[in-house]
Amino acid sequence: MKIGLFIPCYIDQFYPQVGVATLELLEKLGCQVHYPDKQTCCGQPLANSGAESAATHIYRHFVQLFHTYDYIVAPSGSCTYHVRKHFDCIEQTGEVQHVRKHTLDLSEFLLDVLKIDALDSRFPYKVGLHQSCHGLRGLRLGPDSERVSQERSKLGALLGMVEGLELVDLKRPDECCGFGGTFAVNESVLSVKMGKDRIADHENSGVEVLTAGDMSCLMHLEGIIRRQGTGLHVKHIAEILNGVQL
Repeated sequence: MKIGLFIPCYIDQFYPQVGVATLELLEKLGCQVHYPDKQTCCGQPLANSGAESAATHIYRHFVQLFHTYDYIVAPSGSCTYHVRKHFDCIEQTGEVQHVRKHTLDLSEFLLDVLKIDALDSRFPYKVGLHQSCHGLRGLRLGPDSERVSQERSKLGALLGMVEGLELVDLKRPDECCGFGGTFAVNESVLSVKMGKDRIADHENSGVEVLTAGDMSCLMHLEGIIRRQGTGLHVKHIAEILNGVQL
């Protein structure tokens, strides 16, 4: 398989270690990974701000870069969801349809394509999983309280493969963190309050490390954690699966 690695803007600019961890993890699992160096944004910020027509050239550029790969893998449920669900506003060529169908979140690729059942990693901490809205309710990466479902959490299943990791049960496991992209700017007071509630659930449950599949949510939560001065750590799931320690 020929895999194209898509790294979202905020990871590229603020958390490059998450991109590195994603690449290293895929290579450890025997994947041939390519990083097209002309990649830019997936167009989500423009679309979320009501300017999707201005993002169509970004969509076409994304397709041009990635249509030759068997799979496009991203450590981000929100960007993956955007490619799969929003690229319908451009002409549906064979290349566009291929990219939309084969762009996967990292957890989907590991479980549904590679079908891994073990990982060579250790992370001896109590971990709380924040299930981001786009991944949970958009990509269906796990069960949520709005549906009657027996499906497993893909991120939870992967964390269960990590030696020494204790996945902590939360009281509200599918609650939004309040980030929501431009929502955090337009409704900052409400966004921060939601983030504080989310963090409190982890802290009250004895969590040592908070993780998620979307660095955007973690960026929001980490900012609040730092301002509060608590001892809670934040790690993207790719780092934990790759064995990156605190």
